[in-house]
Amino acid sequence: MRPVYNWLVERAKRPDAIWWMCAVSFAESSFFPLPPDVLLVPMALKDRSRMWWNSTWCSVASVLGGFFGYAVGFYLFESVGRPVIEFYNAGEAFGRFQEAFSVYGPWFLILKGVTPIPYKLLAIAAGFAKLDLTVFVLCSLVARFSRYYMITAALWYWGPEVEKFIEKRLMLVTGGLLAIIVLGVLSFRLF
Repeated sequence: MRPVYNWLVERAKRPDAIWWMCAVSFAESSFFPLPPDVLLVPMALKDRSRMWWNSTWCSVASVLGGFFGYAVGFYLFESVGRPVIEFYNAGEAFGRFQEAFSVYGPWFLILKGVTPIPYKLLAIAAGFAKLDLTVFVLCSLVARFSRYYMITAALWYWGPEVEKFIEKRLMLVTGGLLAIIVLGVLSFRLF
């Protein structure tokens, strides 16, 4: 894992790091499995003066990617959306999403959008459900900005300690992040 971590830290130092992070953030919200946190965190740790700006761009790219995911669910569910849902083995959860949204409304989308659940699953499901686009956009803005700003706030406060911890315990951090992602997918499937 050390080479991957070092590669990400090197990307975080490059002048084009913001574009790499935006591309990953956009793709993660619609079809790609890798979360943008893997670039946002090293970028924030390496340049505290730009961490809020980077978080803003990460959030914007995520919301724009959510539009693409919504369009996949709305227009291309059978050909593209269903295979993505099946890739995550979330078919049953997909039906429960429809029910939960009818009971909890936009709060469900906001709550799930802040968690480590792959946002693409929510975006595709919202498009398939023909959720009002304005509601989807507003919920996406609240959820994605909240998620990435919470990460940035934690790094702002604990940044140097976080960096030391990551450097010393990379395998533990990687395992923890993997567990959080798996738990996020499982929580989508269970709710």
